[in-house]
Formats: sequence, structure tokens, C-alpha cells
Amino acid sequence: MTKPRINLSLPHMSGREQQYINEAFETNWIAPLGPNVDAFEKEITEKVGVKDAAAVSSGTAAIHLALSLLNVTKDDYVFCSTFTFVASANPILYQGANPVFIDSEPESWNMSPQALERAMQEASLAGRLPKAVIVVNLYGQSSKMDELLEICDAYDVPIIEDAAESLGTTYKGKASGTFGKFGVYSFNGNKIITTSGGGMLISNDTEAIKRARFLASQARDQAPHYQHSMVGFNYRMSNILAGVGRTQLQVLDDRVSARRSIYEIYYQGLANLPGITFMPELEETRMNRWLTTLTLNEEESGVTVKQLLTALNNENIEARPVWKPLHMQPLFKESSYYPHQGNEHVAERLFTTGICLPSGSNLTVDDQQRVIRCIRDLFSKIGENTSYFILGKHEV
Repeated sequence: MTKPRINLSLPHMSGREQQYINEAFETNWIAPLGPNVDAFEKEITEKVGVKDAAAVSSGTAAIHLALSLLNVTKDDYVFCSTFTFVASANPILYQGANPVFIDSEPESWNMSPQALERAMQEASLAGRLPKAVIVVNLYGQSSKMDELLEICDAYDVPIIEDAAESLGTTYKGKASGTFGKFGVYSFNGNKIITTSGGGMLISNDTEAIKRARFLASQARDQAPHYQHSMVGFNYRMSNILAGVGRTQLQVLDDRVSARRSIYEIYYQGLANLPGITFMPELEETRMNRWLTTLTLNEEESGVTVKQLLTALNNENIEARPVWKPLHMQPLFKESSYYPHQGNEHVAERLFTTGICLPSGSNLTVDDQQRVIRCIRDLFSKIGENTSYFILGKHEV
């Protein structure tokens, strides 16, 4: 008999979303505008502490709008974290610009200030400074924003903070996503809160956000007829989904607490196994632990990443490798890339050793213990076999 599936990160509804959905239907606000959209934007600005926000169809759309607002055009350069999902960099290609990928550093797994500094120095000497730097906060972890901001400010280059995975995280007491010129959140189905699909562009530049709404609504000029003077996008969030988002935002703190508790249980159950190291939490941060991730040293453990993923899959447990760095992707084979330092390629090492464990905020304790038992059983089995072969060798 097949065991019930344990998924990586399922949507977790509060049970109150239907109230706002019903209101949207009863008032016939079904289009991509309406009172829920307005309220969701206002409520998220209050939650994270910025002046304005635009609710859009996805986090990818929000990044695309930010690049458009910064006038990124054909043949411009945009620096971007390499250790991330492709959605962080695809909008660079939408604009016809050139991505340059920046490695991670070991303490946060996010953009390396050392690599960024070298990239900026070389770009400045070549007279081709980037129009923007996209800094990604991976798996709920904040980047080293102070160091990255200092570098970017020195060269007068704006930061787009891709906080798609880090809503609810704080860095030195300030909300993740609020450090750059623009911040981006995602409400995809697997994120810490969800609108099914959706995103948010935030900024303290209220005029820029006003223009983002204009661009996201097909850039329709003010006229009694349909008139368009520039290219726009169909990127606005629907009033129905915004209603879901409003309710989800109300339980954000609970979702963060739940995921942090899940991490603690994994840590207690697995950290003493040889070769396992969990993603660290950067100093002076409180990360949302969107996904619990770890690295596996195959030499120390005697267990390979493939063996671990296979063992979990055989138990109908969804676990995944961490993101494959973008500079290693066929799509970006012609793009430039800056390693952390010298021959130290942090993102590549994380890719070969990293694993994401089931971490949904609705994961039950019993299911989590099932994941832990599966991993511990594999280590015990490999350990027994290793001891047997070693003993046999000595006996010969």
C-alpha cells in the first residue's frame, strides 16, 4: 500500500479567504482592480513599512516592472544572484539586456559582496556599469544587505531586492524586501503565503509605483477612448486573488512561526548525523525558514545526495535539490559570472550538496517525524554496510 504523499510546500489556507472572495462576487468586482486590490496594497505597505505597493500577477511581473521603471533597455547590463530560480533573471532577457551573474557567499548562501565588488570595479573600468543589481533572498534568508548596499551606493546603481521567498523575514529589525529601490514578493502556491498566483512590487518611491500600476494596466493613456503611447503589460492582480492575499497576510506571522518550528524539529532530529549541515541563519536576522535546507558532505556521511533523494522518494516524500546556479544553465551559457573569490564557487558547491526538505506550514509533526526516520534509517543502513565491509577487509 502506497504511503500518503508528503509534499515540499503546499498552500496553507486560513479558512477565512472565502469571506473576501464572496464579497468580490457579490459586488461584481471580478476584474483586475477593485477594493481588495487597493486594500491588499495598503495592508502590505503597513506590514513591511514602505510607502507604496502595486499588486501584480506574479513576482516575475514585479521584477519586469522594476527593470522597466529603471529604464533597462537593449544591451544594458544587470547584475543578478546566480543561486536562484530562473524567474529572477528572465525579465532581464525580456528587456533585451545582458545578465551578469554573481556568486553566493557561505554565511547567507546569497549574493557575495566580494564578488559584487570585483564585478563593479571591472564594469566601472570598462565603462559599462549595470543599470540595476537584482539581489535574491534565498529560502527565506536575507542577503548581507548592508554590505551590498554600500557597494551599490558607491557606484550609484539601484538594487531590486527579490524577496519572493523571504516575506516575513527581518534583517537588523527591518523587513526583508524593503532595502532596495524596489522590493519584490511572490504569492505563488508554494510560498509562505499565497494568492494562488500573484506578486507585489514595493517601494518608497510613490511616483514609481504609480507608474508601475500604469504599465501593468496596458499603459493606457488618460483619454475618453483607448489610447496607448508606449508598450504596457497585462500584469495587474485580480480582485478575487487580492482578497485571498488579504486573509493570508493576516496569518503571516503564524506561518513564519510554524516554519521556524519545523526547522527546529529537523535540526534536533538530524543535525547530529555525520556530514549534515543546515543552512545557517545570518547574524541579526530572523528568517522565515520558507524551506528547511541542508548540505550533505558525502565523504563524511558515506551517503550521497542521490541516495538520500531516492530514499525519500521511495517513501513518497517530496524533497528536491537546491536551485541550479543560473550561470550553469544552458539559457545563460554566454553570460558573465563572478565567483565568490579565487576558485571558490560557493553556489556550485551548494548545488552539488544541497537538499530541500518538506517544510510547509501545514506539515504535521507525524509526517515530519516520518521524514526524519527515513533519513536516519538510510544513514543507519549505509553505516552498517560500511562497517561490514571495513570489518571484512580487516579480517582478510
